[in-house]
Amino acid sequence: MSGHKLGRTTEDIKRELTAIFRELKDPRVNSCFLSIVRVEVTSDLSYCTVYVSALEGLDQAKNAVKGLKSASGFIRRELGLRLRLRHVPELIFTPTDSIEYSAEISRILNSLDIRHDEEEDDETDNA
Repeated sequence: MSGHKLGRTTEDIKRELTAIFRELKDPRVNSCFLSIVRVEVTSDLSYCTVYVSALEGLDQAKNAVKGLKSASGFIRRELGLRLRLRHVPELIFTPTDSIEYSAEISRILNSLDIRHDEEEDDETDNA
């Protein structure tokens, strides 16, 4: 499969999985703010690795992945109906802590005492 078509299919899968996740009734999935970080599809569309992160942390993401694995048959069927793929890839859900990590970096950056703006104001006042 060409790179452009594979990339478009990957984005379609990510978009549809996001919609399907909202429809799931499993409390392990609904109880947290779940986000699909990245989707990787093999070139023959046999496997699809979905990296999932939760705002509440890695432990909550691991718990949500258990719920997603138990609902993988439903998710895969829905994906096949929505995208009309000849072969729907087998879904592999992997937890990651990227949202928690980026939130922590944001907190650190916001807590820094940056005096850059104050120095520029002083220089313009002196000129």
